[in-house]
Amino acid sequence: MLDENASRRPGFLTGPFLIVCTFYFLVFAAGYQLFPVVPLHLRDLGASLAESGRFQTAFMLGSGFGALFTGPLGDRLGPRRVLRVASLAVVGILVIYALLKVRWVFYLLAPVHGLLWSALRTATIAKVGGILAVEHRAQGLSIFGLTGPGGVAVGPLVGLWLMPHLGFTWMLILLGGVFAVLFALIGSLPREAPREIEGTVFQWPDRAVWGSVAMMMLVGLSFGPMPPYSAQEAKALGSAWPAAFLTCFALGMMVIRGLLALTGMGRRPVALLPGMAALTAVGYGLLAFLPGGLARHVAAGLVYGGGYGMVHTLTLTHLMETTPPERRGAAVGAFFFAFDAATALGALGLGWVMEHGGFRRGWAVGAGLMALAIPVGRRIVRRRPTLPTGGDPSAILEA
Repeated sequence: MLDENASRRPGFLTGPFLIVCTFYFLVFAAGYQLFPVVPLHLRDLGASLAESGRFQTAFMLGSGFGALFTGPLGDRLGPRRVLRVASLAVVGILVIYALLKVRWVFYLLAPVHGLLWSALRTATIAKVGGILAVEHRAQGLSIFGLTGPGGVAVGPLVGLWLMPHLGFTWMLILLGGVFAVLFALIGSLPREAPREIEGTVFQWPDRAVWGSVAMMMLVGLSFGPMPPYSAQEAKALGSAWPAAFLTCFALGMMVIRGLLALTGMGRRPVALLPGMAALTAVGYGLLAFLPGGLARHVAAGLVYGGGYGMVHTLTLTHLMETTPPERRGAAVGAFFFAFDAATALGALGLGWVMEHGGFRRGWAVGAGLMALAIPVGRRIVRRRPTLPTGGDPSAILEA
């Protein structure tokens, strides 16, 4: 009976594939539970509005710098081992968060947590690329690519609901228990054959990726205040749905990626990049200038999420097409470093603007930064890539 049921399923829906998808979903769900909740907890501990965003800054700096090393490290140790070690370490981090009563330790641990989060992202992508057979890779990756945005959609809702019901301490202990279960599940994944990789763990990326890096820096700077401050603005306005922006942002990403999986984007998808950057800027502008509260967050989240999801996908696809296979790890590391480090700086800088000029002034500055990405997108489009042989598209659906 088991074999008969298995034969009816699509070939990529194997146990290991479903475990990896579940894990990746929970990595993003856990992260996006913390991003709006920890600043609120820090406010309860006496932090100012600007200071409450420093957790996001420290976390994303750790994730950004970690991206330069964790991908090549996974090539040497194997993704399965990296996932097990990092998930177990996250359990410890979450338990420590739950017990903390002083603010400064949060900022001290956040870069370590960000580094572990970076390792979980890069190793999961590497693992799913190895699990999927070539004939099922496109379909499997289309489904896998929805798990990250799905976690972003669910995480803030769950976190902002659990915190008043369970309290911060028990909420974090529950999250730690989830990762402890995932640590055990990861042990059932297939082991990788050992490989000898030449060269150093860190590799400086080629100059060809700097256009993509510049795009991600502008996107990251503008995105930085979204997770720590959108829910705080909603709460300040008395909204009954403080996670509205982040949830709708994720839904917008999921819709646009679902359309991508069903329809494709033509022979040269990167040609859409300037238009998608403009759409992202429009969504940000709605958040800054549209009147109202909840409806503004819903509309801005959907539009911004749709454009943002496409900018990410198109820019990373272009990077894959213009980078030789032997340099791809360094290029992807630079891509995520640019976005994560800029996200950290955006949370810090625009948080300061919001502290002194109000939420809308911060959103307006972010919209201006995103508008600067439009000419960068045009410059990227003018570069005509030649697809290197031996390419692996498994990274293009990372969010």
